[in-house]
Amino acid sequence: MGRRRYVARGVPGGYRIWDNRAQRWWGDLYELCPDELVAGLNARVDHATLTALLKRHRAARR
Repeated sequence: MGRRRYVARGVPGGYRIWDNRAQRWWGDLYELCPDELVAGLNARVDHATLTALLKRHRAARR
């Protein structure tokens, strides 16, 4: 298994998603670890599925 492109990293206040290829943060700050979202990003799921995952994790944040 190669190195994953997207990983969730703990930061003060929650979790952020780190893009290893671009060497920068991707997305927002999440209070809960976005495991499904990171797995979807690494698996390159379709746009509709990714949008649904983003909405679910943003709603959990509020």
